[in-house]
Amino acid sequence: MMTSCRMLKGYHKLPLCAKPNLQVDASLPINLRTAFPEAWGKLTYNHKSYAPPRQRAFPSQRAGEGSLSAIRRQSPLLLIFIMVFADLLSYGIILPLLPFYVQRQQGGAAVVGSLGSLYALMQLFSGPIMGSLSDRYGRRPVLLGCLVGTSLAYLILGVSGSLSGVFLAVALDGITGGNLTTAYAYIADVTRPQERSRGMGMVGAAFGLGIMVGPAVGGLLSRHGLELPAIAASLIALANVCFGLLALPESLTPERRSQPAAWRALNPLFQLIDLFQLVSLRWLLAAIFCLNLAFSGLQTNFPLYSQQRFGWNASQNGLFFAYVGICAVLVQGVLFRWAQPRLGEKRLAIWGLTLMAVCLAGLAVACQAWMLYPIVGLAALGSGVSIPSLTGITSSRSSASAQGRLMGGMQALLSLTMILGPSMAGVSFELISDGAPYWLGSLLSALALLLARLALRHEGEEPGE
Repeated sequence: MMTSCRMLKGYHKLPLCAKPNLQVDASLPINLRTAFPEAWGKLTYNHKSYAPPRQRAFPSQRAGEGSLSAIRRQSPLLLIFIMVFADLLSYGIILPLLPFYVQRQQGGAAVVGSLGSLYALMQLFSGPIMGSLSDRYGRRPVLLGCLVGTSLAYLILGVSGSLSGVFLAVALDGITGGNLTTAYAYIADVTRPQERSRGMGMVGAAFGLGIMVGPAVGGLLSRHGLELPAIAASLIALANVCFGLLALPESLTPERRSQPAAWRALNPLFQLIDLFQLVSLRWLLAAIFCLNLAFSGLQTNFPLYSQQRFGWNASQNGLFFAYVGICAVLVQGVLFRWAQPRLGEKRLAIWGLTLMAVCLAGLAVACQAWMLYPIVGLAALGSGVSIPSLTGITSSRSSASAQGRLMGGMQALLSLTMILGPSMAGVSFELISDGAPYWLGSLLSALALLLARLALRHEGEEPGE
């Protein structure tokens, strides 16, 4: 299924970019500071209540513990790496197959789009609540609870005999989809400030591996029916719960837990209002909105597009999504880190947006299946450099006192695009043509390019307050 932290939206969709020599502001609410991993580096860490890891004692650490407890004590980063990989592996199995579960129940492209919108809507309201709960009651119970919900959702998806069951599975996974957010919070708890980038990078690596391996596994399993991939994903998530119960210690000690957050801090509507009060950032924010809107609906729509235009089945789509995952990892994990200090964020943003507009138009007119590989590879390059660049520029133009408002508002803005985008893609696919969502995405990318050029034309402006 889809998640605002998981999706290939530049995520997109993949949030794999870790900028060097940069740190995270742990004073932000957990769900806000992790919504845009591309913007980690623009924030500074100043949370005085975080003690160095050697001063922290997990409740289960006593003399004479066995080997499992020793692993818990010595390798919390390794434990989180394993759990994030397993989580994204199960998610990756389902990701390219969701449209085929809908087709099995006689649903069309509009239904697939509405499922993507439903998931994002559930995430919009549950994400901040899950983050607040983890601050109040600890990371471990929230993380394990989310994984239980994920396992149940995949099981329902696999055995459901009706379209309402598919909607129930997607809604449940959206409500309990705070796994990755809580994992980033766990990393912040157990690492020193100077080690935090390394820890976040490990989570990003686990994310990338899961997204690369999962779709290929799902595609191969789908050759034996659609029930098997969903059941396999459910069992992986359940095994992840058991592993967490046995091995994962709590990272947030009782004295460091917070009181429940105020309703205004959790309300995404207030976050959007606060965001657009940053007057000097409006052009950049509009560009980010258009770019994410262009990209957000295409992930769920692509399997339908490839099936209708080129006759691809679930297995072929799974293997292609694995290729997309590899491209995203290479771009965001290797190429962007090399190019950003040499070319600068402004050039990368403009070049990436231009490439996105061209590549999405290319998908709309592609007439041979082999064309998808170079076109989508270049689109991954465009999104992989433009999204973190725009996010970084926006953060750098905001004052230190406005960073929390900015990150929270950008999370809400991204969630809004994830609600609108899938439905727009599904309706245009069904009512106009199979290329319509990609023409629409190309036009939105071109509009984002225009807005970004207008915003970047102004140099030396004061940081937004």
